[in-house]
Amino acid sequence: AVLLIAGLLLAVTLPLVTEPRAVLISVAVVMAVVGLNFWLYGAHRLVLPLASALVMVATAFALNMSYGYFVESRSKRELAHLFGTYVPPELVDEMVKDPDRYSMTARSKEMTVLFCDMRGFTKLSENLEPTQVQALLNEVFSRLTQVIQGNRGTIDKYMGDCVMAFWGAPVENPDHPYLAVKTAMEIAQAVGVLNQDHRARGLPEIGVGVGVNTGVMCVGNMGSDIRRAYTVIGDAVNLGSRLEGLSRIYGVDAVVSESTRKLVPQFAWAELDKVRVKGKDQAVSIFCPIARADELSTAQGQEIKTWTSFLKAYRSQDWEQSDILMLNLLRMNAKKYLYQLYSERVASMRLLPFDPKWDGATNFETK
Repeated sequence: AVLLIAGLLLAVTLPLVTEPRAVLISVAVVMAVVGLNFWLYGAHRLVLPLASALVMVATAFALNMSYGYFVESRSKRELAHLFGTYVPPELVDEMVKDPDRYSMTARSKEMTVLFCDMRGFTKLSENLEPTQVQALLNEVFSRLTQVIQGNRGTIDKYMGDCVMAFWGAPVENPDHPYLAVKTAMEIAQAVGVLNQDHRARGLPEIGVGVGVNTGVMCVGNMGSDIRRAYTVIGDAVNLGSRLEGLSRIYGVDAVVSESTRKLVPQFAWAELDKVRVKGKDQAVSIFCPIARADELSTAQGQEIKTWTSFLKAYRSQDWEQSDILMLNLLRMNAKKYLYQLYSERVASMRLLPFDPKWDGATNFETK
C-alpha cells in the first residue's frame, strides 16, 4: 500500500510541476514514508521494509528529471535553434515554455508584413569601398533589427538593402497591425538618429522607405530539400512589397494599406492616394501615419483636414477648388514633396476633359 500510494503520487505530480517543486514533493514523500515507518514501529512495534520505498522514490525522481533533461530540454533547445534567428529572445523564452504549441508547419492566418528598403543605396555604394558598404549595411540592419525585435516582430530575411519582417507568428499577437505601424514610425526616427551620427563622421546619409500591409498569409518553413526558411507568402505579402516601392513616389517614409489603417486607430493618418498596383485589378487606398492620435498637434490636425478636403475636390475633378486648397497646403508646408506631386497632377489633368468614369485611382504598371 505504501509503495502503491507513494508511486502513484509521484507518477502523477512530478511531470506536472517545475524542477524545484519536484524536489520538494520528493523530499516530502520520503519524509512521509520514513515518518510512517517510525510511527508504526514506535506505536505498534511493526517493522515495514523501508529501503524499497526509498529506492522507489529516488528512482521516480531520477526518471522524471532525466526525461525532462534529455527529452523536453532537447525539444526546447531545438525550438530555440529553429526560431532563434527569426524572433527576439523574449519571444523564444515564451515559446520554450510550451514548445508543443509551435511548429514550422505551414498554415494560413491574418498577419501584418513590413518591408523596409534603403533609398539610393545602390548609387551610394558605387562610391564606397566594399568594406565600407559592408560596415554601413551591418550598422543600418543592426539598428533596424533592434527596432523590429523591440516591437516583437519576426525577421523574415535580408534582401540586399531591404529587410522583411512580419507580426503574428510564430507567437500569436492580436496587436500585430499596431506593432508593425509603430515599428515603421520608429524606423524613421532611428534612421534620423543614424544620419546625425553619419554627418558628424563625414559618412553619407541614408533614406528608407517602408511598406506595411495586413491580410491573410501563408506562414511556415518553406524552400527546398537543401535550404529552407521560415517565411510568409501570399497576395497580402506582395502588396506590402509594392507599397514599400510607392514610398519613394509619394515622398514619405511609410506607406500603409487601408486594411492595416482600419485596425490601428491609435495613430492619426493622412490618405495618400488610391492606387492600382501591378498584378491587382482592384484599387486600394494607401495612407501615411502622421503621429500618435494623442500626440497630434493642432497644426497637424488642420493640415490633415485641409488635405482631406483637397483629395475630395481632386477626385471630383474640381480643379478650381483643388488649386485653392493646394495653395493653403503649400502655405502650411511648402517643401512637402506630396503637395508638389499633386500640384503637377492637377496642372496636367485640368487640360483633359471631364471623365465621369474616372475612379480617382493612379495606375502603376511597374513593381
